[in-house]
Amino acid sequence: MTDRFSDPNSALHPMGTRPGSQWGVNGELADLSRPAPAPRVVSFPAQPKALRLDLNRLAVIVVDMQNDFCTPGGWLDHIGVDTTPARRPLAPLQTLLPVLRAADVPVVWVNWGNRRDLMNISPALRHVYNGSGEDVGLGDPVPASGAPVLQKDSWGAAVIDELTVADTDVRVDKFRMSGFWDTPLDSILRNLGISTCLFAGVNADQCVLHTLADANFLGYDTVLLEDCTATTSPAFCWDATLYNARQIFGFTALSTDLIAALEAR
Repeated sequence: MTDRFSDPNSALHPMGTRPGSQWGVNGELADLSRPAPAPRVVSFPAQPKALRLDLNRLAVIVVDMQNDFCTPGGWLDHIGVDTTPARRPLAPLQTLLPVLRAADVPVVWVNWGNRRDLMNISPALRHVYNGSGEDVGLGDPVPASGAPVLQKDSWGAAVIDELTVADTDVRVDKFRMSGFWDTPLDSILRNLGISTCLFAGVNADQCVLHTLADANFLGYDTVLLEDCTATTSPAFCWDATLYNARQIFGFTALSTDLIAALEAR
């Protein structure tokens, strides 16, 4: 079917970022009906029950896969945290993200990226991982790299080299455990027409869970991708995260099952 923008007889011009969330407008008419494209449905196993999703309303949010959290020489490595678990999502994400891009599912990178002057960082945030005030905290240089901890555009805040950020991907800087506080993430997702969010990244029990919980509070459907998510926290934190993701906030699933469903379409 010819849509209202490609039909030369309609003379309407799109106002918006994506089909399903666009107006049509010309000098005499503003068509606010926002007709949605036909659903592109996939079904796959999940916990606590199987899922059926519309790819037109789906996005994946990748949280904090950054050098300071995941790479030797970064912040967590410097303060003695074993970053090996934080690298476990690498291979699954390397496989999943190109498949999602090919299916026209938006990839959204939500990364910690402080202002240089730390003017929007509270004392409580400065205290994180720097309980004595004498250690390396947010904005302080890490000895091994010299990069200020999680400062926007620094080495520490960069996505790890093993993951590719495509030109078509969306980047959002955050300054809290949640990616929704003090950021444009909610506006971006709504302008894209998203209703269901897949979650990946680190740390599962911290920034991933808090972003997922806020997504749920804002009315989004949430799915934690177990094999694309990890934590450097103790095992009981991971267990509690899975329990809460399934019991309170939504669902958990494996990227391998989602990929199989996409390939079967």
